[in-house]
Amino acid sequence: MKYDIIIIGGGLGGLTAGAKLSREGKKVLLLEQHDRPGGCATTYKRGDYTMEVGLHEIDGPSPIDLKTKLFNELEVFKNVTFIKIPEFYHFVNDRIQITVPHNPEEAGKILKEAFHEEKEGIEAYYRHILYPKKKNDDNETSKEKSLGEFLDSIIHNENLKLVLLGNLGYFHDDPYSISLTYYSAAQARYLNGGGSYIKGGSQTLSDHLAEYIMKHSGEVVLNHLVTGFITENGKLTGVTYRKTKGSDPGTLKAYADEIVANAAMPNIAELLPEKEGSMLKNEIGNQKPGASLLSVYFGFKNPLRNIGYQHYCTFVFDGSIKTQADILENNRGDYGKRSFTFIDYGQVDSGLAPEGKSTGTLCCIDYLTNWGNLTEEEYKTKKKEVAKIFIGRLEKLIPGISGEIEYYEVGTPLTVKRYTLNPEGAVYGFEQRPFKPAIDTTKIFDNLHFASAWGRTGGGFSGAIYGGYLCAINIMRKRPVIK
Repeated sequence: MKYDIIIIGGGLGGLTAGAKLSREGKKVLLLEQHDRPGGCATTYKRGDYTMEVGLHEIDGPSPIDLKTKLFNELEVFKNVTFIKIPEFYHFVNDRIQITVPHNPEEAGKILKEAFHEEKEGIEAYYRHILYPKKKNDDNETSKEKSLGEFLDSIIHNENLKLVLLGNLGYFHDDPYSISLTYYSAAQARYLNGGGSYIKGGSQTLSDHLAEYIMKHSGEVVLNHLVTGFITENGKLTGVTYRKTKGSDPGTLKAYADEIVANAAMPNIAELLPEKEGSMLKNEIGNQKPGASLLSVYFGFKNPLRNIGYQHYCTFVFDGSIKTQADILENNRGDYGKRSFTFIDYGQVDSGLAPEGKSTGTLCCIDYLTNWGNLTEEEYKTKKKEVAKIFIGRLEKLIPGISGEIEYYEVGTPLTVKRYTLNPEGAVYGFEQRPFKPAIDTTKIFDNLHFASAWGRTGGGFSGAIYGGYLCAINIMRKRPVIK
């Protein structure tokens, strides 16, 4: 079968690219190895509960947000409801508890009251995040540096630095190795547009985009894995693929003028012909996959408001983290002390549980090396042990919560790798380090495009959506539709 576009992978990047291209008249085939579209933007059912796989909050959408333009085009707002989150986050360690709102003026006021000696540093932080292209007070344009270096240069109080780094885990595992430029762009979207949760779960958005592709004469084929590329006369002309479930009809083939990879670049490099695969491996040779995540998913008998809990998102830093230099070591340390995030979806009208019940997720930075070399029995045992540790820590944070747990299960970096195929179970693609070299894929095949967290827009929901949209725009500029 011949198509205009073949998309490898049905994460948000691939779905966005496919929806935009199908809207513009392209005949699209999207192939996804999982049994549902969305990648990390998915949900699954456990009894009464809908468990959210990946979304804590999506920045915006705000009037100045590119997503708003795109969501209007693709009829997202007509079919998907965005619930505003009541706060940015609540931060807790053994020395301070503070709730940070999304609004930068309100946040700045609260932080100045708590850290009155750091007024200038707080203003410098928000000034840089909100207006990164403007010059600093010393009249020098900001140079590329790490987030950690930037905070050290403007703030002295270590607790304040930790508060500002509360949601670092949304992007990376170490403030001293994440690009300030990348962090600023991502954080500014939360500060400018607030945050939202998608009612019914992120699967609602993924399903809508998949349905949009199909309504515009495209095809979305689930449970099918791309196994290789077809080339003719030095040009990509198609892909080979196979079923992942059910009877195996053998190798299938599809052909297209343009191919979009919504998949990890290292995986695509393995599928390409030897020469081009080596070129891509060389191009990404200096890149390193980012961290993964461990998640404990909960179904609660009652909303946690009933036992006095009132925060949607809480970041808990162990008391052993005294400075931001301790964060990376903590992320790699004992689960009994590791920083974690707790999301209580029952604080908003999430649509994830029936009336009178609620769901929540505990999440922490983790790595495949902690899980990849265990036997099946060892793996199951370790998951139970880790769940017990974190439930105990939640009980200290929210007294009475253990008695509200009706169901729980653990997802590990191995789980992430199994369902996304991402190397190391990485959820954000490549690490976004200062001076991260640009990846030039145009010299490999001029009709191979990348739209995923592994591309230049980076990870997270917005990063993947932007990547898919920009990929579609580049293809349209290359081959405009004649109507």
